[in-house]
Amino acid sequence: MYLAVVMDLFARKIVGWACSDSPNTDLTCAALRMAYESRGRPKNVMFHSDQGCHYTSLQFRQALWKYQITQSMSRRGNCWDNAPMERFFRSFKTEWMPKECYNTFTEAERDTLKYILQYYNTKRGHSYNNYLSPVMMEAAA
Repeated sequence: MYLAVVMDLFARKIVGWACSDSPNTDLTCAALRMAYESRGRPKNVMFHSDQGCHYTSLQFRQALWKYQITQSMSRRGNCWDNAPMERFFRSFKTEWMPKECYNTFTEAERDTLKYILQYYNTKRGHSYNNYLSPVMMEAAA
C-alpha cells in the first residue's frame, strides 16, 4: 500500500490522505484535494514537498494552480527541508505498523486511517505542540 498525506504545519495535523496500490500522481492529487476541501478551500496557502516526480508532475501542478496554492519544494537530497513529514512516516512505521505484513490492502488502509484519525491527530502529543495532540493544539489556538 502507498500512502500520501498532507500535514497542516501549524499543529502538525494530517488534513488530507489517500491510499493506493501503486504510487502515482492520482494518489498525491487525491490527498491534496482532501486537504483543500477539509480546510474549507483556503486561499494563499503553501504546499511543501520533496522533489518527487508525483509532486513535480503537470497533473499535480495543475491541481495546485486550480486551488490557488503556492508550491514549495525541498532542496534536492535534503530530507531536513521536509522533516515534519519524514517524522510522521517514521512514527507511523515504528509506533503503529505491524512487524508482519498486512493480509489485504483493505486491512492496511483501515489500520492506516485508524492511526491518523484515532491516534495521530487526536491522542499523540508532539514536542512542537508542547506535547498537545494536533486536535488539542488547534482547539487551543
